Amino acid sequence: MKAVVVLIVLASLIGAPAPAYAGADLALEVLSSRPDQVTGGDALVRVRHRKGAKVTVTRNGEDVTAAFEPAEDGLTGLVTGLAVGAGTITATAWPHRRTLRVRNHPVGGPVFSGAHQYPFLCKTERGGLGPPVADNQDGQGMRVAGGWSRDCFAPVVADRIYRSADGTFKPMPAGRPADMATTTLLDGRTVDFVVRRERGVINRFLYSIAMIENGWNGRAIYRFDGGVAIGHDQGTLGGSALDPYGLGKGYAILHSSGTRTSTHYNLILGGETALMVKERFIEQHGLPLYTVGVGGSGGAIQQYIYGQNLGNRVIDAAIPQYSYPDMVTQTIHVGDCELLERYMDHDPRWARWDDRTALIGMNASDTVANPYTGKPGSDECVNGWRGLTPLAMNPLWTSNDDPEWERMDPPGVKDTVQWTHWDDLRKVYGVDERGYARSTWGNVGVQYGLKALVDGVVTPAGFLDLNAEVGAWKEAADMVQEGCPFVRTACPADFDPWSARNMRLGDPAPRRAGDPIAIRNVQRSGLVFGGDIDIPIIDWRHYLEDQLDMHNSHQSFAARKRMLDHDGRAGNQVIWFTDARPDGPRFDQTPEALQVIDAWMAGIRKHPARGVAGNRPPQAVDRCFATDGTQIAAGPQVWDGILDRRSPGICTQRFPLYSTSRIVAGGPLEGGVYACRLQPVERAITKGLYGAWRPTADERARLKQIFPTGVCDY
Repeated sequence: MKAVVVLIVLASLIGAPAPAYAGADLALEVLSSRPDQVTGGDALVRVRHRKGAKVTVTRNGEDVTAAFEPAEDGLTGLVTGLAVGAGTITATAWPHRRTLRVRNHPVGGPVFSGAHQYPFLCKTERGGLGPPVADNQDGQGMRVAGGWSRDCFAPVVADRIYRSADGTFKPMPAGRPADMATTTLLDGRTVDFVVRRERGVINRFLYSIAMIENGWNGRAIYRFDGGVAIGHDQGTLGGSALDPYGLGKGYAILHSSGTRTSTHYNLILGGETALMVKERFIEQHGLPLYTVGVGGSGGAIQQYIYGQNLGNRVIDAAIPQYSYPDMVTQTIHVGDCELLERYMDHDPRWARWDDRTALIGMNASDTVANPYTGKPGSDECVNGWRGLTPLAMNPLWTSNDDPEWERMDPPGVKDTVQWTHWDDLRKVYGVDERGYARSTWGNVGVQYGLKALVDGVVTPAGFLDLNAEVGAWKEAADMVQEGCPFVRTACPADFDPWSARNMRLGDPAPRRAGDPIAIRNVQRSGLVFGGDIDIPIIDWRHYLEDQLDMHNSHQSFAARKRMLDHDGRAGNQVIWFTDARPDGPRFDQTPEALQVIDAWMAGIRKHPARGVAGNRPPQAVDRCFATDGTQIAAGPQVWDGILDRRSPGICTQRFPLYSTSRIVAGGPLEGGVYACRLQPVERAITKGLYGAWRPTADERARLKQIFPTGVCDY
């Protein structure tokens, strides 16, 4: 029940509209955040008033007018000294008076994400901030001088660095260094490539704000990073914090270890962190013209999720790269991978790797090297996703083997963590009667290989055998430690790349049902992308299918389909592909995407009544590009045949899409079906679900034995 209450509170905090502060004579507003989500004790405030009026501003009754300076439409000032909790900011221009009720939260959070997660590994020293501050004496956290640190705070560090001719960033000396690089800004000026940078800790994560010295173009890029991790870690800053292209053109670059999914995948916490970093930026530098998100994989997911949940409070536009619509619904079909791989690896009928696409939906190849066998032959489940099952599902295994855990007290605290994706988000999914986080993963009724059966690729006997033996995952409480290659000391004898020891096997092997409470909770948490987004989006990716890369290309269209399903519109999203064949990526379309976004945002500022889709510049259309970055085709028809029944467009023909195991089983392209509606086997047969196959009496009995509660009716 607690999880339900938390979710309702989170939904109200994330989705509530900001209050309006209208008034012809006097208006008062917080620019840096919502009034109820101020953090760190300060807020950038704007007072709008009639020309010539004498204005005074107070904080909880104390005059702070001296902090305000004239602005284009009134006064703007940084109000400091706000105590944690409720307070007021009041503006008076006799006879008018406006009062804002504000709520200030600690700079270490939380605001709406719920109680902090412990244990939590500090990494301020690696981030160049020095050791974390001791915040307790009770033997909890990382051992530091003067006690222990649980929340990993460190003071702000500001420095100047420069980009050298060799492409690296170096500390700025007193004089101009001989290897100083120069850069040409958006306005055409060429300047020395000197960067002012601020680093610190916000919401317990490291953050960085960087911009070219004396050359800010008024725009900001929030750089989001990808990866997969289970939390309990402060993380480190990524290389994108010093994005050379963005900095070189004069953009401010915002970045945080808390908005890298290589740190954690709690995107409620990540959204909160992004808001707080943006707030800090606005307080120091004022409102930017706009902020555009840039980032790939998990960095792309964050843009879709934050754009959905937070509107334009973090980003005003998005360039998601190698995108998925979200992370949480990827667990559905990725959880099938090792079940299917174990089955195929033990059945000689699937020895030819090219054939495996028929079951997994993803691409497979007889020639691509397999990292686990050292021989040709692999597929995306192996090359792209192997290792994700134990990482996300097994509470006893973690890839976080950082030696700094030895500095954490009490001793052995790392072993108290349930290292699963579900537990990282236990405040969302909820906790079961055995003390484990609830899980959404299930495969009851899923008919693996159904499309392959209908297409004649799999025989009825093979279809029945597959679904009888594929199995399911054990519950977290019943799992055991992994073998080789995940536990190195188990190699080479205990080779189990499928995690078969944690599968439910048999004939027929029992299936597993996703926890309905977990499913209900995550579906209303904001972590599932439902398509409700109205900012400019250029969804760009290299086409990596031939490399069996995990960033499968159909995901861009899964996001579009969810947008269409939401309100019938997706005019604010364009999809770009750049070829990466034959030898991998060679051209980065991001600079062009930034130019198109700049024109798009200029149109929105000039003609706001036209909306986002109505302000698209000519280049903001669906497009595809050759390996060298030259355009192949552009326009509304280039991707025909993917989400409609038209003849395939030029780009559709050039870039074949693959699918997933659940799409092969009859599910929709957009995915997201945690638990399908079930239908009796007899009804499925009557409806012609199995194509030309007309099961005999024995085959019907076998189907009912495998699927005692029915089969999926998508």
